[in-house]
Amino acid sequence: MNVSLYIMLSIMMGLQYAIWGAWSPVLASRLLGPLKFNGKQTGWIYGTLPLACIVAPLLSGQLADKYVNTETILAVCHLAGAVLLFLAARQHTFGRLMAVMLGYAFCYAATLPLVNALMFTHVTEGTGINVGHVFMWAPIAWALVGYGLTGWRWKFKTGDKGVDCLYLGAALSLVMAGFCFFLPSTPPANQGTAPILDALSMLKQSNFLIFVVVSMAVAGMMQFYFLGTAPFLQSIGISNRNIPATMALAQAVQTVATFVALGLFTTQFGFKNTLLIGATCWSLMYGLYALARPRWLMVIAQSLHGLAYVFFIIAGQMLANTLASPEMRSSMQALIFAATTGIGLFLGTQLAGSVMDRFKKEEDFQWSKIFVVPCVIILAVTLVFWLLFK
Repeated sequence: MNVSLYIMLSIMMGLQYAIWGAWSPVLASRLLGPLKFNGKQTGWIYGTLPLACIVAPLLSGQLADKYVNTETILAVCHLAGAVLLFLAARQHTFGRLMAVMLGYAFCYAATLPLVNALMFTHVTEGTGINVGHVFMWAPIAWALVGYGLTGWRWKFKTGDKGVDCLYLGAALSLVMAGFCFFLPSTPPANQGTAPILDALSMLKQSNFLIFVVVSMAVAGMMQFYFLGTAPFLQSIGISNRNIPATMALAQAVQTVATFVALGLFTTQFGFKNTLLIGATCWSLMYGLYALARPRWLMVIAQSLHGLAYVFFIIAGQMLANTLASPEMRSSMQALIFAATTGIGLFLGTQLAGSVMDRFKKEEDFQWSKIFVVPCVIILAVTLVFWLLFK
């Protein structure tokens, strides 16, 4: 195995998702708590990344496939992201925070498909590197940053304000920007027609179209997890400073599943069954959330999010890569991110925010009614996928 290449790709993957994991699971507690935002406003803040993912990945994928080295785009975007996250930590009104987070989201969204594309470009048969063994550093880093933030809050008592997660994300973005200059050179592979058009032409195939639409719907329901889990866990008696570590259980399980089971499931059961298993895990998790008891079961339910992410999101990205030619690899990953992390999560954010406002009495959310919604939607689209995807 090419050890040096594996180490570089693993650090890249770890830093990419440590940045996201620093703020995304716990920012809702700051928005709904100290800043006194309502559910819809919180949904719009979380909707900045999905909104950016509708456009930014397509632009960065086109640039990487045709004009600019991938590692250069990554460095510039993460450097800008570090500045914007620092500014976001200093905002206290909805309008200003929304504007800054939208700018940050555009920078970060542009990097998401490029990390995958760079990895797929350099992980060839000759390197002896398993794709799953690179992917597993994403949940490891996400979990470590969650435990690290929990430790920080225990020591320095910063959990009540919740602004520390944004400063941590800014610091990690700065580290990632510097590290990008050490990544292997990845020049554009397509000097001909627009590669994004080649990727979009795949939607003419009914099977691929069904996969994209179902992925969009299932991924959108993930926003109920990101917006709702932290305040939900607080409502059942888990301390705010312990929530990052509690939610990090999902990443611990995701790590093991990526390392041990991802390759086995996709090869032995096929992509269709693997995706069905992943979607079912999310539906089961929301069903358990709706029960809201006992507390230990709600903690264990975090593991279902980790399994679902592996067997649906990552497996879907692998499926997309098998369908892409080298000349449109970045654009194909961009298309999947635009559909799932972009359109899917944006619509899911708006739905989650509206549902949370709908089922709120005075200062308390009716969590059982809230989590029934994503549970039923995922079951419905899973059935459609099972019947129509060949």
